[in-house]
Amino acid sequence: MRRVVALRLQAALATAAIAGTIGMVLPGIQASAASGSATGYATSNGGTTGGSGGQTVRATTGTAIHAALCSRASSSTPITIEVEGTINHGNTSKVSGGSCNTADGVIELKQISNVTIIGVGSGAVFDQLGIHIREASNIIIQNVTVRNVKKSGSPTSNGGDAIGMESDVRNVWVDHVTLEASGGESEGFDGLFDMKNNTQYVTLSYSILRNSGRGGLIGSSESDLSNGFITFHHNLYENIDSRTPLLRGGIAHIYNNAYINLHESGINSRAGARAKVENNYFKDSKDVLGTFYTDAAGYWQVSGNTFDNVTWSSPGSENNPAGPNPQSNTTVSIPYSYSLDGAACVPDIVRQTAGADKGLQVSNGNCSPQTPTATPTSPTPTASPTPTISPTPGGTNLSIGAGSDGSSKADGTSYGNVRDGNMSTYWSPAGSTGDISIKWSSAKTVSRINIREASGSTGAIGSWQVINADTGAVLKSGSGAGAITLAPTSLSKITLRIASSTGTPKVAEFETYAG
Repeated sequence: MRRVVALRLQAALATAAIAGTIGMVLPGIQASAASGSATGYATSNGGTTGGSGGQTVRATTGTAIHAALCSRASSSTPITIEVEGTINHGNTSKVSGGSCNTADGVIELKQISNVTIIGVGSGAVFDQLGIHIREASNIIIQNVTVRNVKKSGSPTSNGGDAIGMESDVRNVWVDHVTLEASGGESEGFDGLFDMKNNTQYVTLSYSILRNSGRGGLIGSSESDLSNGFITFHHNLYENIDSRTPLLRGGIAHIYNNAYINLHESGINSRAGARAKVENNYFKDSKDVLGTFYTDAAGYWQVSGNTFDNVTWSSPGSENNPAGPNPQSNTTVSIPYSYSLDGAACVPDIVRQTAGADKGLQVSNGNCSPQTPTATPTSPTPTASPTPTISPTPGGTNLSIGAGSDGSSKADGTSYGNVRDGNMSTYWSPAGSTGDISIKWSSAKTVSRINIREASGSTGAIGSWQVINADTGAVLKSGSGAGAITLAPTSLSKITLRIASSTGTPKVAEFETYAG
């Protein structure tokens, strides 16, 4: 039985609806009002600038936020919405228009792009009202509090998620926010920060997540492996039962966070997920890293972390804690630059900087906070991440030679190009996903494969599964091309199933090895 979170929010829930409509466009402001620039994976895939370059409007109700979105010339016209006051069910209604797709009882950022929502003035509180990002890109949310969003009871909003992202979401930066509940699932709450169904290139920074049963997840099930490239840094997780985060498939970079009073489990890497976990501070907590509640293993690379009064459970069939002496079992290559604070000073740094209404202070990388410069410039597009999985295998490539062949689904170019030893030829599916296989006239034992992407498409492959096509069993799940180690398996056909990609993937070679 899940432990009920005991602590309650200190602030009284606001009940008065604040009337208001969109304010006048602020004169002379052309760039985003957001302070600082996006960090982490949100800087990849072209970068995240939100409403930079567009109009800035003021909103004091949820209806006014929706009206601002609907008043744009198009669904991609940049806009910055400055929010002040309490946003709740009483002042949040659906607004219609050609540049929006909104709904009652939730802040709906659906089928849109190039938007910044930032709290200003005396602060912005989304009270029992979630923020839902769906089929959207280039979104910034900064300096707001979202509290007590419920999935059951009354009122309900956003499936119980404070901030939820799903269905083809790209490039979101959430910064200096406070996300909090008043209990766990039995009290009607769900996750504070959830991502699912093909959500990628997201950063959560300088934020507080507290007093909840669930911190958040990446992937809604063991088959939802299309999410990834998520950065968590300088956040405070406090009084949380589990999921800080739960990561299914994909890649996460988790650094300089403070974790205090995690009751059941913390970073839960599973179903082939890979997490780089460095210079974090864990205190008064249980099972802060590992694979939990499943036999579908995940992986981690650890360095520089501090474990202060952390307890670890014993390993079991569905329980694989990383401790009591956490060691790396994978490597993850990070495609962006970043500065690390020493783990020992992380609790002090996040107490001073994380959360809404803290003056948007950040660390300077030397264990000291500093105020960021305002107004980001347009980003320089960066290459898609190219994570390293493991060293390139050696030996005889079983994909080439007598008795071997290929096959593919999702049409595309010739599957024979993946087994010709020529990096200048490649197979691509007709779209962004598809299956490519190597098969033999008699069974082969395969323990390693190597997926090589064609020149100019490196990093395009996102999440994948390796499947024993003889039985349908999933042998491995993960993200990013490269060398992959399997349990030695005898089979006559092996399939790489590409579940997500940025653009059209191009597989130059699908190499298979016995050892």
